[in-house]
Amino acid sequence: MATKVLANWAISLTASKLPSPVKDAAVRSLYNWIGCAIGGSQHPTVTKLYDALSPFQGLATASLLGHGGERRTDPQLACLVNGVASHVHDYDDTHLATIIHPTGPVASALLAYAEHKGGVSGKDLLCALVAGIEASCKLGLAVWPAHYDIGWHITSTTGCIGAAVAVGKLMNLDEGKMAHAIGLASTQNVGLREMFGSDTKSFHPGRAAQSGLLAALCAEKGFTSSPQALEAKRGWANVVAGGGTPKLDKYLRELGTVWEIERNAFKPFPCGIVCHPAIDACIQLHEEMQSNGLIPRDIESVTAKVHPLVIELTSKRTPRDGLEGKFSVFHGCSVGLLYGKAGPSQYSDDVVRDPAVVSIRDKVQANADAQLKADETSVEIVFGNSLRLQKHVDHAVGSLEVPMTNDQLEAKFLDQCKIVLGDEVKEASDSAWAIGEADDVGSIIRAF
Repeated sequence: MATKVLANWAISLTASKLPSPVKDAAVRSLYNWIGCAIGGSQHPTVTKLYDALSPFQGLATASLLGHGGERRTDPQLACLVNGVASHVHDYDDTHLATIIHPTGPVASALLAYAEHKGGVSGKDLLCALVAGIEASCKLGLAVWPAHYDIGWHITSTTGCIGAAVAVGKLMNLDEGKMAHAIGLASTQNVGLREMFGSDTKSFHPGRAAQSGLLAALCAEKGFTSSPQALEAKRGWANVVAGGGTPKLDKYLRELGTVWEIERNAFKPFPCGIVCHPAIDACIQLHEEMQSNGLIPRDIESVTAKVHPLVIELTSKRTPRDGLEGKFSVFHGCSVGLLYGKAGPSQYSDDVVRDPAVVSIRDKVQANADAQLKADETSVEIVFGNSLRLQKHVDHAVGSLEVPMTNDQLEAKFLDQCKIVLGDEVKEASDSAWAIGEADDVGSIIRAF
């Protein structure tokens, strides 16, 4: 009875049961998400979405991040828009074992509901966040990789259920209503990998958040679903895994003993995580070029040996805009070599189309090597005088082996949010770090 097991575990979880490393991971995950949501809040994708739906908004009890409390709307629209904003730069967290970006759907729903409800403490918010992330990632592990290979965007298909669990936790749903919330969420599957490179990719986690909130709200009022929504023959796990035999029982037995949130990683670059090793290597090569008096225009060729997923997921040779650039390992290598960094500014439309960037990009060749780990690469540059520079990255920055430090996370927050918040950015960063200690998180959310 997988649905019942997950529901029972979620309602039984308490803040006092969370080990210190789990609490720390929750704080880091939420902090990173807030930065990504603020940083993406002015993106054209977000603006188009808000303009399309704002005429239909309801009672304004939840904030859109990035507007300092000046733009509020109903919780359903708030979690949709904030969820899109948090993912639009592809800069959010990643559960590396499943490539799920777990915090986006869960936090987007949680913060909207918490502000609407009022009186939610930071301690309870973090506990609910952990419950939702654990649910998302355990379900992801149960259906990985068949589910992803079929073509589902696993962030949103699992995130919808995680969001329902998290909001249901804040609602103090009993086991029966939590199970119905899980079922209501599981029937609202959203997210096709075909949409990668378009506005719709970031729509997925926002819609998952919205659907999860809807599921919990309906369950709270007695709306029913199947009590075997996850495990039934025609239930979520079997359907999304293409009729395979998901490992639901195995992973749900690990709830509360093996914490997936501790295996959550954070992106140093706002693009597909599989090409991070190549970007990391190119940034290091940029530094070597500078120290040796070498310049990018003298580059004749760049050859990167990469994991096969890099070719499958990020092989757009001629990206037309910033969104497509996020799925181009060639673009990532080019800006790494040219600028020595690959932040949101390097994925703007103008940079993607810059002739200097295109010139280097056209010289980059990526070759799949099945012997490499997912976070490993080897890159070689050949210059016009036949000089060669090589760089091997065993584990890319942002991996579990080379995690981003709190200082690096803060630098990332400040860099992407300063353009939105200006001089208020440091105050926002400090508030984001401290949200877990708040008596009422609503007042902090409104300040973002």
